Amino acid sequence: MWRRPAWQVLRQFVRHDSDTVTSLALERSMNRVQLLGRVGQDPIMRQVEGKNPVTIFSLATNEMWRTGDSEVGQGGAIRPTTKNPTGVSPRAEISERKSGTPDCGDIPSLSNFSPKDQNTMATVKDKLISPIAEAPKLPNNKITVVGVGQVGMASAISILGRGLCDELALVDVMEDKLKGEMMDLQHGSVFLHTHKIVADKDYSVTANSKIVVVTAGVRQQEGESRLNLVQRNVNVFKFIIPQIVKYSPNCIILVVSNPVDILTYVTWKLSGLPKNRVIGSGCNLDTARFRYLMSERLGIHPSSCHGWILGEHGDSSVAVWSGINVAGVCLQELNPAMGTDKDPENWKEIHKQVVASAYEVIKLKGYTNWAIGLSVADLCETMLKNLFRVHSVATLVKGMYGIQNDVFLSLPSVLSASGLTSVINQKLKDDEVTQLRKSAETLWNVQKDIQDL
Repeated sequence: MWRRPAWQVLRQFVRHDSDTVTSLALERSMNRVQLLGRVGQDPIMRQVEGKNPVTIFSLATNEMWRTGDSEVGQGGAIRPTTKNPTGVSPRAEISERKSGTPDCGDIPSLSNFSPKDQNTMATVKDKLISPIAEAPKLPNNKITVVGVGQVGMASAISILGRGLCDELALVDVMEDKLKGEMMDLQHGSVFLHTHKIVADKDYSVTANSKIVVVTAGVRQQEGESRLNLVQRNVNVFKFIIPQIVKYSPNCIILVVSNPVDILTYVTWKLSGLPKNRVIGSGCNLDTARFRYLMSERLGIHPSSCHGWILGEHGDSSVAVWSGINVAGVCLQELNPAMGTDKDPENWKEIHKQVVASAYEVIKLKGYTNWAIGLSVADLCETMLKNLFRVHSVATLVKGMYGIQNDVFLSLPSVLSASGLTSVINQKLKDDEVTQLRKSAETLWNVQKDIQDL
């Protein structure tokens, strides 16, 4: 009697779910027992007998490709290549058998069983892993960094080092550098706690971001006015910001590019987002520098030295001397002249060092990156973890401290998962309020002449 090739017996199992496979396996096994006398006479059915559906499925697929008993036809259908030695088709022979002779049943069509499915089902991954539930399709805490320059990459590695996000996206117009930075980070994935690192010049890669950190922008050229620098960056932001909002309409935008206060205003205008979701990194780094320099004088760790730099991230920033303290002890009460020209200890020099810090670092190494990168990660952590910590960041200050224009200045602000949720009403002395208003005026004089917003 002619016996059907292995693929004809086993391919019946590959199109069905596990329950159907089990049923078919048992049914076909019993039919073969009746037809051949005992299971042991048939090596194919001996493999199937007693196996679970996954094993049956794997045996069927492997046997078909091992023996070469199949070929792919149009539409992905599989048909036999082994010929019946009698010249009679298998189905014809089956139909001509005596009605009392049990058959193995009809052969189901595999027209929907594509080569892609076969290859996927036979992969090591599928044999290794048994799915239990569908994986989430969207990230929980995705952060995008726009711009992979020194500041952008320092921000990225600082964010990764803290394990803040489950997906990090990088965007830049320089494709080769972008790909290289992405690969370099990916190769260190074993040492990180971020599941996915992606990059592309297309902003679709930023989709569903919780926070978008903007570090991109043009550098100031020698002899270039501040207004001209701002205007050139406005033209860059007119492309970047709408793309961010298009793919992540619910994100918080953290602006880091300089001049940060003015570009935060530009971002707010271009994005159409509420003011609580457009934040400038502002004086968060200036405050950190200030506390470090305090610690150097006092011999105490910076985290235990408390002080604030407010206003513009730049030359007109304001040091709040009245609020400097350690363990609640106001240092100005110990030295009433602190912060003035009459101070014998010249604490005012610390603020001058804060203002000059960036210029000095740039002079020495060509750019600043590590401190601002750590500052960015600190801000992201507060928002992603909903910590409600207070930071000196740029926010819209119209109506505060007598300021009447739409300018963004740094004030002690509470950050949470909603962005910037509130501002601390710090009690400033008259001279500090005057300096803050002057800082606002300095920014407005540049801001008011920006075109095409």
